[in-house]
Amino acid sequence: MQLSTTPYEERLTAPRSWWFLSFLVGVSLALVMLPFGTLPLLGGLVGGTAAAAVVASAYGSPRIRVVGGFLIAGDAKIPVTALGEAEVLDPEEARAWRTYKADTRAYLLLRAYIPGALRVLVTDPEDPTPYLYLSTRAPERLAQALKEAREATV
Repeated sequence: MQLSTTPYEERLTAPRSWWFLSFLVGVSLALVMLPFGTLPLLGGLVGGTAAAAVVASAYGSPRIRVVGGFLIAGDAKIPVTALGEAEVLDPEEARAWRTYKADTRAYLLLRAYIPGALRVLVTDPEDPTPYLYLSTRAPERLAQALKEAREATV
C-alpha cells in the first residue's frame, strides 16, 4: 500500500470576530470586579479574556486531514477505501444539507461560519453512517486529496 503523496490538512479555526468577543467577555468580567478594586479588575479582564479565548479556540480546533490512507475529521478516523465519491457543496447547497436534507445518521463536522462543505458518501456496508458532511474552506482541494488517497491505496 502506497501512502498519499500529497497529504491534506486544515484546521477549522474560529472567525476573527470571536476573538473580539472573547475580549468583550473579559471587559464584562472586569466591570463585575470593579467594586473590589484595581487588582481584581485586572484579574477579571485577563482571566475572563483568557477563559473565553480558550473556549473559542477549543471549539475552533478540529482538524481535517487526509494522511496515510485515512480521512481524519475531528474525532472520526475512516479509511479512504470505505469512502465513495465526494460532492463539493456551494454555500446554498451546504445549508440545505445542514438543515432539511440532513440525515440523522450522518457524521457532521459542522461549523456554520464556514460557508463551503464537502459531502462524502460512506460505502462500507457495515457502517450505518450514510455520508460525512465536512465544513471546509477548501472543498475542491479536500475532494482531490481524497481521490488521490483512494487511488494510491488501490
